[in-house]
Amino acid sequence: MDCGDYRYIWESPDWPDWRYDLAALAEPMARVSRAQGVLLGRLADVGLGLRDQASLSALTDDVLKTSEIEGERLNVAAVRSSLARRLGVDIGSLAPVDRNVEGVVAMMLDATANSPQPLTAERLFGWHAALFPTGWSGLSRIDTGRWRQDAEGPMQVVSGPVGRQTVHFEAPPAAHLPAELARFLAWIETPEPAEPALLRAGLGHLWFVTLHPFDDGNGRIARTIGDLLLARADGSPQRFYSLSAQIQRERDAYYDILERTQKGTLDVTAWLLWFLRMLEQAVAAAHGTVDMVLTRARLWQRLHGAALNERQVRVLNRLLDGFEGKLTSGKWAALAKCSSDTALRDITELVALGVLRRSGAGGRSTSYELAPA
Repeated sequence: MDCGDYRYIWESPDWPDWRYDLAALAEPMARVSRAQGVLLGRLADVGLGLRDQASLSALTDDVLKTSEIEGERLNVAAVRSSLARRLGVDIGSLAPVDRNVEGVVAMMLDATANSPQPLTAERLFGWHAALFPTGWSGLSRIDTGRWRQDAEGPMQVVSGPVGRQTVHFEAPPAAHLPAELARFLAWIETPEPAEPALLRAGLGHLWFVTLHPFDDGNGRIARTIGDLLLARADGSPQRFYSLSAQIQRERDAYYDILERTQKGTLDVTAWLLWFLRMLEQAVAAAHGTVDMVLTRARLWQRLHGAALNERQVRVLNRLLDGFEGKLTSGKWAALAKCSSDTALRDITELVALGVLRRSGAGGRSTSYELAPA
């Protein structure tokens, strides 16, 4: 049947009989598998402690970026602290607990660390409730613990000003959801799946976001389901790369390929090719994370025995996480929540220790960067 006979793939009489060109996908899958093997081989040589740090960095990126894709910015320090606390990784001082951050972190860790556990409706309800601990999304009341009800009309993905909105996608009616989700969850837990593991991650992501079964949070949960299936494919509870971070780098292309796929046919080869390309690039980017972890380890080894204060530890960790822009004494004061004079003293001590170096003109233009090891 031509897709002109229906608007969205879920309206196809063959739904959800996914089709794809396995020959076209074979080489991209092989490249991803090779890249994963190279990354894991490198991590096998760095020791357990550094592997934990690499996993912490990848998970931090995943939690931050899956929210940024939806336009929500979480506090970096709060995310890193929450993950470190739950993983038992020592990062020095911890940031105060943020209830919204805790929910996203809990969902992500449950999906990856507990990936072999069955994915059930109750587990999904728990993830959804964790994303919206107050029961509100902005000014909108969110129903948690059940599928959406469509009380105010069909679930649509729209953009543009009120009155002149463009409808990009309309999800299946709420009345269809119990049966649709039962079929989806049965597919997730198929004992001997027909599809290769990497393709299942892409299909699970697409399938869930097409159903759009919740009032809000569907994109984040769809990406989390993809991570759960990738964790099952890896056979490891630790994550060393962030697919969400790569998707965030190509956010517009992500929404474009989703819309084209949902308005196309059940041949989803193009979506799976895009998904595998993002996955390959995410694994490649993870080598930068490993480099950062090694840099962090070397820095703290150099500082072993140095009497650093809590402010210095906190700001150095921010620099190691990839601080954007130039670090000035004013920015230090803002990050450390201290006076300009205190910030300058903190910086001067670290310059004397050879940890920081000046990287700009004098006076107000003076900025600082980590000194090479």
